[in-house]
Amino acid sequence: MAIRKYAGYAWNLVSLVGMILAVTAAGLIIGFLSYEGITGVEKPYLGLMTYFLFPGMLIVGLLLVPVGAFLVRQKRRAHAGEDIPAFPRLDFNDPAKRHLFIFFVVATIGFVLIVSIASLKGFEFTESTTFCGELCHVVMEPEHTAWANSPHAKVKCVECHVGPGAAWYVKAKLSGMRQLYAVLFHTYPETIETPIDNLRPARDTCEHCHWPEKFYAGRQKIFYHYAPNEANSPREINLLIKIGGTPKSSNAMGIHWHIKSKVSYIATDKKRINIPYIRVEGTDGKVTEFVDTEKPLTKAEIEKGKKREMDCTDCHNRPTHIYRAPGVEMDENFVSGHIDSSLPYMKKIAVEILTRPYKTAEDANATIAKELPAYYAKNYPALASSKAKQIAQAVVEVQGIYGRNFFPAMKVSWNTYPNFIGHFYTPGCFRCHDGKHKSAEGKVISKDCDMCHTVLSQKQENIPEGTKPKGFVHPVDIGDELFKTNCSDCHAAGGQDVPGGETHAKK
Repeated sequence: MAIRKYAGYAWNLVSLVGMILAVTAAGLIIGFLSYEGITGVEKPYLGLMTYFLFPGMLIVGLLLVPVGAFLVRQKRRAHAGEDIPAFPRLDFNDPAKRHLFIFFVVATIGFVLIVSIASLKGFEFTESTTFCGELCHVVMEPEHTAWANSPHAKVKCVECHVGPGAAWYVKAKLSGMRQLYAVLFHTYPETIETPIDNLRPARDTCEHCHWPEKFYAGRQKIFYHYAPNEANSPREINLLIKIGGTPKSSNAMGIHWHIKSKVSYIATDKKRINIPYIRVEGTDGKVTEFVDTEKPLTKAEIEKGKKREMDCTDCHNRPTHIYRAPGVEMDENFVSGHIDSSLPYMKKIAVEILTRPYKTAEDANATIAKELPAYYAKNYPALASSKAKQIAQAVVEVQGIYGRNFFPAMKVSWNTYPNFIGHFYTPGCFRCHDGKHKSAEGKVISKDCDMCHTVLSQKQENIPEGTKPKGFVHPVDIGDELFKTNCSDCHAAGGQDVPGGETHAKK
C-alpha cells in the first residue's frame, strides 16, 4: 500500500474526489485552451466552461483535498488509543513526507499557473463581443446582429458601454450580475428598452475616437433611392451636409455646433422624442430658453423637470445597433447589384412581404421563398423563366434583410427603436427644429432645410434631365405639406418610399 502510505490523511473519499475533480478540470482547461489557440475559434459556451466552470471545478477540487484530510485527522485524534498532535509535523528527514511535500509544491505551482491563465483569459473573454452578444443568445441577438452589420462592427462592446477606468468597469460588472439574473430567471422585458439608464457620458467614450476639435466644415453624400413602381425607377439626391462644429471659425455653426455649445432640454417621454423645453447657453454666457408654443411647460414644470445636457448620443442614438428600413435595404441591394433592379415591382413587393407580421423568422423566410417567385410566375411568366436565377438571388437577399432587421422572438423590428440621425423615418432633428419652439424674445428654432444641408443635384422621375432644382423636390407634389408635415409622419409606418406615379403593383 505504497500509495496509501504517501497519501497519508488524504487517503479518503472526500480528498480522492477532490483530486479527481482538480486533475480533470486542469486537463480540460489545458485541452480547451489549446483547441482555441490552435483553431482560433471563440465560442461563447466553450469560453464559459473553459474560463469559469472548469477553474471553479479545479478550485473546489483543491479545497476538498485538505478538507477530507482534516476530517480524517480529527476523527483519528478523537480515538483515545492514538497520540496525534494538534498540528502536523513536517519532517524532511522522512522520505515519504519529503516526497509528498515536493509533490504538493510542484502541483500547487502547476494549478496556480493554470488558474491564473484561465483567470486572465476569462477577464479577456468577458470583454469580448462574443461574451456580450452571443452568450445570452435570444436576448442579445437583435443588438448583436445590428452591431455586426454597423460601421462600428470592429469596435468592442466594452469600448462604448464601459470605457477606460476601474470605476466604470466595476459598475458594468455589477450591472452585468443583474442582467445575468434576469436572463437566468427570465425576468427581462421581451423588448429591451432604450435609452439605457446611467449610460457613461459620450465624451468619455465616443470622443476617444471622434475628435470634436477636428470636425470639418461639410461632407458630400449621395443618397440612392428607387421608386416602388414597375420600373423601380432610380432616384438620386446629392447633398452637401453642413457638419461644421470647428470652433473659432466660420464653420462653427454647422450641425456639430450643438456639442460645442451647452444645450440642455427636458423630454416628457422615455424615448426623448417629445421635447417641449430647450435651454441654450452661448459661449458668451447668455442663456436663451425655447418652449414649445403648442404644448408649453409651466414655470413649475420647467423647474422640476429633469434636464439633460445634450451630447453625441442625442442625435447619434443608434451609432452601432442600427436597424434599417426595408426600403433602404432594398435601395442598397439595387445599387450594389445584389438584387436585379430590372425585376418589375421588386422593391414594392419585397417591402410589402417584409413588413407583414410573422410569428417566427422561419415563417418569414418561407413566405419570402414562396411569394416572390410566385408573383413573377403569375404576372410575368416569360421573365420568371428567363430570370429565374436573379429571382432566386433576390429571395436570398430579401431573407437576409429580414434576418438583419426583424426579430420576432424579442418583438423587435426595424422601427422599434427610433434613430434620430436625419428625419425620414423618425422626427429626429424635427424634435427641436420644428418651427414651434420660441424664445421670450421671439426667436424661433428654424425648420429651414438649408441650415443643415444643401441640395447639390437631384435626379428622379418628375425632374427634367439636366435641371438643377433650387431645393429638395418631393417625388409627388404635396404642396405646402412638404414644409408643414414631418417626413416621418408618412414614412414611419412601412419603410416604403412614396410612389412616383404608379401607386399599385400588378395583382
